[in-house]
Amino acid sequence: MSEQELNLSPTRPYMARAIYEWICDNQLTPYLLVDATQPNTMVPEQFIQDGQITLNIVPHAVHGLNMSNDAITFSARFGGVSRDLYVPFSAVLGLYARENGQGLFFDPDEYQHIQNTEDALKSDTEQKNEQPKKKPSLRLLD
Repeated sequence: MSEQELNLSPTRPYMARAIYEWICDNQLTPYLLVDATQPNTMVPEQFIQDGQITLNIVPHAVHGLNMSNDAITFSARFGGVSRDLYVPFSAVLGLYARENGQGLFFDPDEYQHIQNTEDALKSDTEQKNEQPKKKPSLRLLD
């Protein structure tokens, strides 16, 4: 993979926003398939099956839906209790219409190079922070 390819932003957020709009424009029900095992994913744990959860994100069922380039955030009710959800795009496996299954399913490895780069940067930062610190000392001056 060339350096230019590594610097490109992932297509997943852009494609997800487009397919979500298409599903809603056709009065279909958008379902979001999420890998609940991904770091920083905040979804109701009691509904996770085999590490995945499917969320109904039809506009009248969610509040404050936001699809940024990093994550999908919204509030929804589960068992009558409102919950704030956070789904990083690295955890989004697919977005499709409940009625006919049409939509997009994403390559689970699309974010692998980004996570590897972030892990390397964190590792470098942690190593710098773990350098032995000088013991404080006090000197008396006359």
